Amino acid sequence: MHILFIGYGKTSQRVAKQLFALDHQITTISSSPKTDEYATHLIQDIHHLNLSQIKPVDCVYILLSPKQSNVDGYRETYLNSAYSIIQALKDHPVKRVIVVSSTRVYGENAGERVDDETSISPKDEQGKILAEMEQVYLEAYSERCTIIRPTGIYDGLSERMIRLAENTKTYPNIHWSNRIHIDDLSCFLAHLLHVEHPKKSYIVTNNLPEPLHEKILKIQKEKGFPELVLESQNETGKRIFAMRMNETEFKLIQH
Repeated sequence: MHILFIGYGKTSQRVAKQLFALDHQITTISSSPKTDEYATHLIQDIHHLNLSQIKPVDCVYILLSPKQSNVDGYRETYLNSAYSIIQALKDHPVKRVIVVSSTRVYGENAGERVDDETSISPKDEQGKILAEMEQVYLEAYSERCTIIRPTGIYDGLSERMIRLAENTKTYPNIHWSNRIHIDDLSCFLAHLLHVEHPKKSYIVTNNLPEPLHEKILKIQKEKGFPELVLESQNETGKRIFAMRMNETEFKLIQH
């Protein structure tokens, strides 16, 4: 199978490596040079994509990341590119399109439970842009398209979290945090290619929602930093659970 990756960052690289090991042919599109030996790498602008010179594409993974996280950055990266990508693929015999979105399309923010059956209801502009992007791909590819909504992606203990733990003296309220390790996300994306009848969308998370102040406290205790004081029992954020992911018999590696 010839698999095309549009957007080739850390997650895509992990997925591609797994699929190459299964004897799939890999082509990637990115804005900077890549050196992986197991793929053919092309440098192109996703807004002016030209796929006329590559072999027929069977499956597409779309994993994009905006250079800026503001509204304009989201619109340019996620929504405006979708039309160019769909146009560039129109002459290819694409059987599967897997698009990575985000749980930002769920607008709940008072500690509510969210799972795959929860209707999307984005509250901010970036979430609305992601929801619109999802709809563009679903309308273009119908039964062939699957939307992936990961929670916060992590890869070990980040310097940002250590700095946060070092500098946080108080925390305003109970804010629910949801995470997925990059290795679990990439393994599920590779696994999904071989799911015979995939659903329209999948939340991908470790199913362990945790109040952020508790996570910060754990690091503070481990590092010997002064421990924060929680100022309020009010809840924000949401508790996210991946039900459909489990139904595919996928097993998490990390927690």
